[in-house]
Amino acid sequence: MMNEADLKDTGTAMALLERFRTQRLPRALKIKDRVDQGERLEDTDLTFLKEVLESAGQIQGLVERHPEYQEIYSRSVELYHDITTRALANERNPRT
Repeated sequence: MMNEADLKDTGTAMALLERFRTQRLPRALKIKDRVDQGERLEDTDLTFLKEVLESAGQIQGLVERHPEYQEIYSRSVELYHDITTRALANERNPRT
């Protein structure tokens, strides 16, 4: 039987996964497509990425307590890293 802390963690994880699936992942993939085509990040993109990275830091403890979420956490952080790395390259070498 789950204790109260496990139930809270499960509820939090389900809410975070749903937000990731319906909001954050689709937006991140659109941004990735744009930066992969050489576009620069817009101010709204930067705000979004900052919020996502702050959230990633906040949920790290949850992921540490529940390793079953480690893969999706790692893959999402990797996606945001890829976006920012490519965006930085685009800033340094803009397309003409």
